[in-house]
Amino acid sequence: MDMSPDAFDLQGHVALVTGGNGGIGLGMARALAAAGADVAIWGRSEEKNRAAASELESLGVRAIALVCDVSDEQDVERSFARTVEVLGKVDSCFANAGVAAQAGPFTEQTRDDWRRVLGVNLEGAFLTLRAATRHMVARGEGGSLVGVSSMGSVQGMPQAQVYAASKAGLTATMNGLAVELARHRVRANTILPGFVLTDMTPAFRTERYEQRVLPRIPQRRWGEPRDFGGIAVYLASGASAYHTGGTFLIDGGYSRY
Repeated sequence: MDMSPDAFDLQGHVALVTGGNGGIGLGMARALAAAGADVAIWGRSEEKNRAAASELESLGVRAIALVCDVSDEQDVERSFARTVEVLGKVDSCFANAGVAAQAGPFTEQTRDDWRRVLGVNLEGAFLTLRAATRHMVARGEGGSLVGVSSMGSVQGMPQAQVYAASKAGLTATMNGLAVELARHRVRANTILPGFVLTDMTPAFRTERYEQRVLPRIPQRRWGEPRDFGGIAVYLASGASAYHTGGTFLIDGGYSRY
């Protein structure tokens, strides 16, 4: 493993981050751009896309933002082709786009609840990763695939089983890709965030929730999008050249307390 400062230099690198216009995705995109990478972000909000791309460009790199619904196969294929057309290639792909579960008690959940979440969190990740894999294998220069899963995939999530299932499925997908794609020098790793302050947080963050959860986090604070910048740069860079099939739990120590 090359741990020299140059190993983290992403000049000439192109990264794709789905759901990159906010939250963890934007936190990773900022760090990737700060390390020198050109960045493509996909998101469903044109306004948020525009603001994120402008911020990334201010760091002196090329950035494009495409409106894309990752659960739509044609949308993904079109957006990936446009990304390559504008930026020339994709060296790393962060499958980060996701939606929260709002299903309620398990006895009242419906197939539509499950299909809505699985369609984005698992099928959308599959479509994104498939497009990136085809591109990387065809180029023959290797690459890095990263799935953004969740701590909830390994801990019980009452009333959000579909979210946990979608993220567990993504982790399993990444493990399989690590084995299958190693001969092509394509790495596949997974990030498992814990409790992080994002646009999705207010849906479940109540005073009672804070009183129960925060004391169980050894660092005594919520995670923030910027906490995922370092791992994004590591996984995109040459520093992780021999690291594949990894699972990175980033939760402030919650799962160990």
